[in-house]
Amino acid sequence: MSDLYEKIVSQRGAFERLIARLPGFKGYQDKQARRTADRMIREYIAGELDKRIDRLIRLEKLLLDIQGGMSYMPRTRSAKSRMQLYRDKIFTQAPGYDGMWAQMKIGAEELEKIYAFDEAHIGYADKFDVGLDILEQAILSKENLEQAIWDLETIASEAIEAYELRDEVLTNLSKTV
Repeated sequence: MSDLYEKIVSQRGAFERLIARLPGFKGYQDKQARRTADRMIREYIAGELDKRIDRLIRLEKLLLDIQGGMSYMPRTRSAKSRMQLYRDKIFTQAPGYDGMWAQMKIGAEELEKIYAFDEAHIGYADKFDVGLDILEQAILSKENLEQAIWDLETIASEAIEAYELRDEVLTNLSKTV
């Protein structure tokens, strides 16, 4: 598996962190609650990502106010597109809790992996905040703009990769039944 996969699943305490960030979240253990839990997480993450995308749009407007700012628009548009793709993947993908997966008995180790991925996706909102803070400072100081935009796009690419790894985990769980 990839380094990103190992980084995500090696983090312990993901369930506790996930519960702390999502009021009313009860988890996936109860077969009946899996679809609700999945939808709750997806809606929360998508809402958080919407806030970050809106902030990037505001920063693009600020960037246009500086001399030469227009030249950065293709790069910010690319970062914004990647963030939007990540948001859309999370929000629009059909729940993976139908059919055989819904009937599976999920062990503690499998649950911990799922929770680790879900908590990691919530954590990407924090990473986007840091990237957007750096971009805002770069715009205000008119320094390191290219790097700040590149870093934001890198966060979005990593988030998409992490989401695809989560899908692999779910697919592999269904194959073990």
